[in-house]
Amino acid sequence: MAGTFVIGAGPGIGRAVARRFAREGSPVAVLARSRSTVDGAVAAVEQAGGKALGLTADAADEASLRSGLDAAVERLGVPDVLVYNAAWVRYDRPGGLSAAELTASLQVSVVGAVSAVTHLAPRMAAAGGGTVLLTSGMPRARAAATSLSIGKAGLRAARSVLADEFGPQGVHIATITVGGPVAPGSALDPERIAEHYVRVARQSAEEWEQDVLLDGADGAHGAVEGVG
Repeated sequence: MAGTFVIGAGPGIGRAVARRFAREGSPVAVLARSRSTVDGAVAAVEQAGGKALGLTADAADEASLRSGLDAAVERLGVPDVLVYNAAWVRYDRPGGLSAAELTASLQVSVVGAVSAVTHLAPRMAAAGGGTVLLTSGMPRARAAATSLSIGKAGLRAARSVLADEFGPQGVHIATITVGGPVAPGSALDPERIAEHYVRVARQSAEEWEQDVLLDGADGAHGAVEGVG
């Protein structure tokens, strides 16, 4: 594999995904806002026998995010897999956040994903294609998780327009929607979830799934889309 970039590599899904792609033999770049998160992800990959490049980048800051991605490309080359796992996970009710706070949440959940994909997908297409995997959640919107529900719905909408733009160019863009709490040892164990990222990244164009729902009950449910 040419390389895997993971944006948002904290404990849980991001770190598990980085380790899993490293076990596939893929060099991995992990990007996160805090140095402690980056160092933890690099250590986890190396403990699994892989190689990792750790970079700090703020998904809510377009210049910072683009600079981090450019640094990763300079070191590892254009990736064949891009994982966007950044999110502001908090529980709030309608009216519980100010307009500025809600905007900041959407900046991480949606705008950062669009910035990352539009920055790298053209290069991925020029290099022969690749896969973009966006970590989603909240398959059903809930008032108790207002900003998260809006953000994840927006991310799935973003996936649709990005796939419409870059799918015909050979870049598979899919959401992995995690439909419940993530916890080690559970049906939604991060290591089990990471297996689906690798599975989707291996799909041929005829098999491309657009949204994979992991509900913790009986595996994954996904819709297949054609490329036209």
